Amino acid sequence: MRQVDVMGVRVEMPTNKPIVLLRERDGERYVPIWIGAPEATAIAYAQQGVTPPRPLTHDLLVDVVTGLGHTLSSVVITRMEDNIFFAELVVDGDRRISSRSSDAIAVALRADVPIYVDEDILDSVGVEVPVEEEDEVERFREFLDNVSAEDFETGDEGPTER
Repeated sequence: MRQVDVMGVRVEMPTNKPIVLLRERDGERYVPIWIGAPEATAIAYAQQGVTPPRPLTHDLLVDVVTGLGHTLSSVVITRMEDNIFFAELVVDGDRRISSRSSDAIAVALRADVPIYVDEDILDSVGVEVPVEEEDEVERFREFLDNVSAEDFETGDEGPTER
């Protein structure tokens, strides 16, 4: 398992499908995961520190876990089958709950817990960004700094996750 950071969400052209981009910590590999518009909005809100007046679904889940006396320890992107990513929420250090990867990422950001990706996933779909392409990464970061959650509200349900 390798820890990753959420670089942000963006809309991939020409499909207009949102993606979340994860970057390997202490490494050069990036993992793009295509997600639905509602999940992209939830991730963007969490990254922007937006606190809704009432809890959204991911906020509610974190509140329920802690309200029941448990602790979300981490999130793990465990495997990929047929181009679908699978994840697990790790509760109390050893209890694992199956989740869609986008939901797991949104919950992890709200609970401020680490996100890990299985090494096999990084080996198979991780994209290395050489040092000379750092300018492109910096432009992407600038884009992420200026994008808002409303940019992902397309009315399209997006791809199906399990």
